[in-house]
Amino acid sequence: MTDHNNRQTRRRIRPRTDPFRWDFADGSTPTAPHVASMTWRDGSFVNWPVDADALRPHVPDQLTLETRDGDAWLSVLPFVLTKVGIRGAPPFTRTAVAELNVRTYVRYRGDPGLFFFSIDVGSPLIAAIVGRTTRLPVYHAHMRVSADSGDVLFSSTRSQTAAGARPRFDEDAPRARFDATYRPDGDVFRPEPDTLAHWLVERRRLYAAEDRGVLTGEIAHERWPLRPGEVTINENTMFEVNDLPEPTGDPVVYYCDELPMTGSIPRRLREE
Repeated sequence: MTDHNNRQTRRRIRPRTDPFRWDFADGSTPTAPHVASMTWRDGSFVNWPVDADALRPHVPDQLTLETRDGDAWLSVLPFVLTKVGIRGAPPFTRTAVAELNVRTYVRYRGDPGLFFFSIDVGSPLIAAIVGRTTRLPVYHAHMRVSADSGDVLFSSTRSQTAAGARPRFDEDAPRARFDATYRPDGDVFRPEPDTLAHWLVERRRLYAAEDRGVLTGEIAHERWPLRPGEVTINENTMFEVNDLPEPTGDPVVYYCDELPMTGSIPRRLREE
């Protein structure tokens, strides 16, 4: 009897850990199954304030455009995802892909999140799969990423055919191009609540509007280990091709070297 009770006690107190289960920055926890895992590498957050009235018409009516000190913000994120695959899948099934996002900051039913104007992906297969199975504006782009003495050289040119994604341009439209060199410039820090850095990066949900409501997806990870960053932009037509207001002035730049994360499949939110 004693041995049986001891075994029961050991079973009860044995810690159950999940290395890919993180709380959200606002203290909540993921609400959907996270079926994918990946690792962010060599990425930059390049952020500009813009006039909220100029940006608001480009955000679906179902979503509330968020502002900070009266400004809306547009962000361009070049980065690489490695070890992309289904959680628990063996290493030989995983892949790596470069990505370029253009996004802004929104709320839905009071919850903070992200709205993507475009998601350019360096793999035609991944662009096709994501573009066909979600309502996200995913495109295939030809991308090159390299590192040189601490600098990351990132270039992206969107494919005219957009292999499986949903092209929104014609032969006469401006090419969707981004070419930049960025680098870390300072020590690692974790963004504190109520700071601009926290407001810009610590978001775990994305929203996409459709005729029948709003889709949402989630990512989960530890707080971002950011470093101040510098960027030299050689070419950027991403605002023009998305018909967005052009920011002026220098961007606010952060750099992140590496961060494991998980992701959910987008799902439709029920109407209240």
